[in-house]
Amino acid sequence: MATFAIGDIQGCYAELMQLLDQIGFGHDDRIWLTGDLVNRGPGSLETLRFVKELGARAITVLGNHDLHLLALYHGSGRKPDPTLVPVFDAHDCDELMHWLQSRPLLHDDKSLGYVMTHAGIPHIWSLKQARQYAHELEQALQHADAADFFQQMYGNQPDRWRDSLTGMDRLRAITNYFTRMRFIKADGTLEFKANGGLETAPRGFAPWFEHTRTKPMKRHQLFGHWAALGFKRLPGITALDSGCVWGNALTAVRLEDGSWFSQPCPGNRKPGE
Repeated sequence: MATFAIGDIQGCYAELMQLLDQIGFGHDDRIWLTGDLVNRGPGSLETLRFVKELGARAITVLGNHDLHLLALYHGSGRKPDPTLVPVFDAHDCDELMHWLQSRPLLHDDKSLGYVMTHAGIPHIWSLKQARQYAHELEQALQHADAADFFQQMYGNQPDRWRDSLTGMDRLRAITNYFTRMRFIKADGTLEFKANGGLETAPRGFAPWFEHTRTKPMKRHQLFGHWAALGFKRLPGITALDSGCVWGNALTAVRLEDGSWFSQPCPGNRKPGE
């Protein structure tokens, strides 16, 4: 039995199938997915159905595109990307959305020594705090008033964590750290515009994983979200979003031994789309 961590799929279902064939994904194997199952690529519906049908063999955390799909489903009033329309037209749309909404923000496996989130865990949080904050947001997503959360989810404020945050400000901050974080200040202030490589850090900001942590991280972090980084392994972190939807590759890492696999992708979007 092997466990494979795979980066952002973003509707690239055909490439996911090719990657699973390449790694010899068997009936006893498991996959961990860094979120952003949907949007931009042509196979969002097929991807959702496939991952859901795998049951306990697949673990996926929520990414910002997954939350965007859920917000559309709950009536955010925004116009959906054309690639998401088939999801809403599907006979099993409600079932798929209920399943997606029950996915976690964080997956922690002590035995393997890994923790997975979509965008990472900021240096200002310990693993214990990150698990607590993920649980708070997961509870909000499962609440009867979850539609109210999605109506207020979008926004860049507050852009810095404070323990005293409450209500929607607290939930929005937790959402943004787990699903939108790239560059960050030493005090935890987030920057939302820059999405290029490491050399594009705005003045006063650095990649979140380059800051000294307030408490040592007990796990190796797996994350996606940052396609401009590509596949990258550094002490304590592995970046898995290798930009499949932009014409680069879809990447998998076998967690038991660190072997990695790459499936070339033709690309379904151009930068800026």
